Amino acid sequence: MNFSENRPIYIQISDYFTDQVLSGKWKPGDRIPSVREVAVQMEVNPNTAIRAFHTLQEEGVLYNQRGVGYFIDEQAETIVKEKRRKEFINQKLPLLFKEMELLGFSFQDLEEIYKNE
Repeated sequence: MNFSENRPIYIQISDYFTDQVLSGKWKPGDRIPSVREVAVQMEVNPNTAIRAFHTLQEEGVLYNQRGVGYFIDEQAETIVKEKRRKEFINQKLPLLFKEMELLGFSFQDLEEIYKNE
């Protein structure tokens, strides 16, 4: 995985996990790769990987069955969508609106562009 320098790696790993949930690749009840497997696969320190696991566990996306592994929670998709929607509204939309204003785009312009793609 290629990591960006402007976000903590454990957050980027968490984002990867939530992408798997949103895409339907990881479904409720699925066992996910272990901390060690993730650390090796993503070439990160196991402490970084466990931080991502703990973050998602605290958010209710994952749960741990001691001695068995980590699993996707039944409410994971709902939790992830709500979190991503808030991030989109609070972080990405303001930037989009500012750029639209600077470039002179209206919502109608965007709608026409979207329909023609």
